[in-house]
Order: sequence, then structure tokens, then C-alpha cells
Amino acid sequence: MNNKISHKYHVLVSLKRVFTLLLALFILQGEQRAIAQNGDDLVPEAFVELQEFIPTIQVELRYFSANNFVGNVVDGYHAERVFMTREAAEALAKVQAEVAAFGLSLKVFDAYRPQRAVDHFVRWAQDLDDTKMKAVFYPAVAKDILFSEGYISARSGHTRGSTIDLTLVDG
Repeated sequence: MNNKISHKYHVLVSLKRVFTLLLALFILQGEQRAIAQNGDDLVPEAFVELQEFIPTIQVELRYFSANNFVGNVVDGYHAERVFMTREAAEALAKVQAEVAAFGLSLKVFDAYRPQRAVDHFVRWAQDLDDTKMKAVFYPAVAKDILFSEGYISARSGHTRGSTIDLTLVDG
């Protein structure tokens, strides 16, 4: 009898450990999906990760590097992962398939952008002394007109998840 009780106890303990592990993985998966590309910035649940949706698409997320007009990683970018609405991703998948027939590929520089990234752009644009990337990214534009000419705005279509910055490259 003791062996049966002992065996049942060990089985229950093992099942409890497995359940706890599965629960932890489920929670982590949910947190990873919510946090996604942007650290503390929640990516809407209805969005898809573009690299998973279109595995052949190329990505160079400029705001996740210093290779951009502000000269450093932009607030809200913590991984080179791109998110979009499913509808936009489906349209891009069709285009990617069409251009692949010609040996080309889409290359994405930016898509969904959290509002705090837009806020970072605004703060940067208001600091007229920060011109370290002017020669590379805006050589013919005075920084003090970036707002009035519409180069930078306090609101961005990118925060809705259907706007994308991209180009065509050899596939």
C-alpha cells in the first residue's frame, strides 16, 4: 500500500511540475506576443509578425540601430521584429510573391511604430543642436523646418500598423 501511495504522490508531484511549466510557458508566450518588438510597448493582438507571415521578406529595422536620422536606437525599438495588421501583411505577401518571380524581394525599414517612438522623433527635432546625422539623412533640409514642412509630426500613420517604409532589392 505504501508503494502505491508513494507512486501516486510522485505522479501528482510530476504532473504538478509539468502543469506549472506549461502554465509558465503559456504566460511567457502571451507576454512575448504582447511585448513583441517594442519592449514595454504593447503590440495590438490583431497584428502579425511580418517575418513569420512572409519568411522571405528582408528586414533592416533602421530605428533599432544608430543608422537613422536621430543617430541612435529610437525609443520603443528593442528587437528587429516587424509587426503589421493582418490585412496589410496579406497585401505585402502578394507583392512579395510577384516580385520574387523577377528575382527581387521587398526590404522593410519600418512598419508598426509605437507612439513613444514618434515622441522620441519630436523631442529630437526640437533639439536644434543635435545635427550629428544631418550630412547623411537630411543634408539639404534645415532642422528648424522639419515640423513646418511635414517631415516630422506628433502623430504618425505607422502607429495604426498598416503603414510601411520599404524598398525593392535583389532577392
